[in-house]
Amino acid sequence: MRHHSQTRSRRRSTKVLEARRRGGFLAAWNDLLEGGAPSVPSRRGRKPRVPLTHVLSALTFHVMKGPGTLGEHFTELFGAPIADSSLADRRARVPWEIFEDLMRRMLRPRATRTREAAAFWNGWRLTALDGTQWSLTNTPQITSHVRKARTRRGRAAFAKLPTAVLLELGLHNPLAAAIGREGESEWALAMRLLAQIPRRALVLADRLYGCPAFLTSLQAACRPVGSQWLVRAQTAVTGTVLETLPDGSRLIRVKVARRHRVSPEATTLTVREIRVHVGRPGHRPTTLRLWTSLTDSQAAPALDLARLYAQRWEHELYFREVKRHLRRTDLLQSHTVDTAAQEVAAIVLASALLAVERVRAADGQLPVLRVSFAKMIPIVEGMWFTLDVAAPVLTARQTQYILKEMYERMRRHITPARRPRSCPRAVRQPVTGWPRLMKNTSVEGPLEFSVV
Repeated sequence: MRHHSQTRSRRRSTKVLEARRRGGFLAAWNDLLEGGAPSVPSRRGRKPRVPLTHVLSALTFHVMKGPGTLGEHFTELFGAPIADSSLADRRARVPWEIFEDLMRRMLRPRATRTREAAAFWNGWRLTALDGTQWSLTNTPQITSHVRKARTRRGRAAFAKLPTAVLLELGLHNPLAAAIGREGESEWALAMRLLAQIPRRALVLADRLYGCPAFLTSLQAACRPVGSQWLVRAQTAVTGTVLETLPDGSRLIRVKVARRHRVSPEATTLTVREIRVHVGRPGHRPTTLRLWTSLTDSQAAPALDLARLYAQRWEHELYFREVKRHLRRTDLLQSHTVDTAAQEVAAIVLASALLAVERVRAADGQLPVLRVSFAKMIPIVEGMWFTLDVAAPVLTARQTQYILKEMYERMRRHITPARRPRSCPRAVRQPVTGWPRLMKNTSVEGPLEFSVV
């Protein structure tokens, strides 16, 4: 009798799980994972109790839920109780290559020219490349592998895990991510992402990457896929003027160091330099120096590119969203470098899931980023919970009605248009090379651009 009871219980759990896969979080996860889940080579011995696909999806679900342990969220998602120690042991045995493969499968461009026009410029898909750092708990396992950053007052309070992300602008949709498990720099991590630049993309990047050493590799990666780039140049890097274009920009040639050449013949790099004064009426302007591979001044005027470069700041807003509204903790919960990298990968995947829901909520009726990210998260969680619990009894028509009402609720929470303002670039404490900020004032009004 006990055997038959356990069999009926397993069958009932299987039916509930299959119903949940038709709606809720697991449905969103499977939609994103179109190419199939990654797998590890089979090995001799007993099969693991927790399937790999369950571990990957539960970890992504866990970073979105906030309070609670991974075991509790696993039980909520799959209906099967499991100890946190069992999941921790299963996570420790998952190779990092599985997470890299998973991100390559799930992170893809989502914008279309007809519905998400803000994600394109003159037919180019707007993307940005930037990095950030995550604070880790100072456990012995982490501090023995990660060196703390040094400040003028000493070492940083927490160990840091660097991460570089290639982002689809207009949607805040991650396209690729590289996580520094071995203490790599942001510059080195960004190098790994160049092979994943999508077709017909315009890559924006800040001046960390505005040097010939990086741009030669960026140029080589963009050429096969028909992409271009627009980068702010570093102040110390100069070149020889070849030609002055009608819009005031110039074609220049810069030297490439021998160790950074992609081929023996690539001794120089020809770029288009744009110098503009950016400021507000009645205030001292700032000189902005941009380098780009778009050499046609008629198809890409200098002032248009200068205004377009301001959208690179969206990448910083994306990092603020995932750190303050998605993760909602100052420190990662993982106690080793490998599991911390898994946690960051899960955060990136969760942001991709939410980007898809944000696009569906906008429905082409308004810009995607006008849908409030912070207020959308609890609505999405409620929608997934409703579909998970009621999936066995809901008809297809009822499911569509719930989705329609939830997306309509998301569209009601619209963020106001961003004000045209700027704040002085200074710090409150005197540091060499920086002015001291005595009064925190800001200037409002439209920006004025003029080509130098």
